[in-house]
Amino acid sequence: MRYLKNVTLKSLMIATFISLGLTSCSEDDDSNPSGEGSANLTVRMTDAPGDYEAVFVDVQDIEIHVESDNETEAEADVDGDGWVSVGDVQTGVYDLLELTGGVSQLLADTEVPAGYVSQMRLILGSENSVIVDGVEKPLNTPSAQQSGLKLQLNQNFEAGENYAFLLDFDVDKSIVETGNGGYNLKPVIRLSAEADAGMVVGKVVVPADIDMSVQTLVILTGESTTISAYTDAEGNFALNGVPAGVYSLEAIPEADANLSTFAIGTVEVKPNETTDLGELTL
Repeated sequence: MRYLKNVTLKSLMIATFISLGLTSCSEDDDSNPSGEGSANLTVRMTDAPGDYEAVFVDVQDIEIHVESDNETEAEADVDGDGWVSVGDVQTGVYDLLELTGGVSQLLADTEVPAGYVSQMRLILGSENSVIVDGVEKPLNTPSAQQSGLKLQLNQNFEAGENYAFLLDFDVDKSIVETGNGGYNLKPVIRLSAEADAGMVVGKVVVPADIDMSVQTLVILTGESTTISAYTDAEGNFALNGVPAGVYSLEAIPEADANLSTFAIGTVEVKPNETTDLGELTL
């Protein structure tokens, strides 16, 4: 297996994300801090490992489909089809593979119209690419460029409430090599509500006689969920957005290190809590 190389972080990437829950920071359902029938939407992104050197995505906009009589929506919905830009999107070309080792990035923190949100979509530009064996190749995303990458939300946004979501973009499963040597982007994304999820952290320690930097793949596996991340330069890792439950964990060092896999049979994750596994010595 080839392991990721660090590429200078340009800012943050994408936002083809979405949801499984919500966080309410208000104790009064009638409270509306904005006074305009809006809810606060926060989106953070992290990335599962991918066997590439870099994956660049050209983010142009993020939209939500809102069913509401809100005047704010009516004014924003210039196409008359119910799609509204979330606004304040950090557009640009971003390397998805910078968001490993437990790193997450804020993509949006904005006010959106209250109402029933059925879908969200990411609008991509044409500057998408992947680097393989030192060669940059175009990453084709025809459907995304035409109408946006659509994701099901089916969530009611209430005025005055805060909604926080984590987007876990699985690069390895999302890039498909074509028969002619090209590459297509077909996003595979795990979505979770940050407020209801736990986190697993720890540090992988290599033996003192190993005279090399060792990058380790940490995989957390449950009955219906698999979450993974690479360690950083110091061996630290953090697995974000983990649903409550019981998991097994493996720490798999890169092949060149000739080290054995470290395994834990039972890791219990609780809602809104961080499970610290401490040092895991290979």
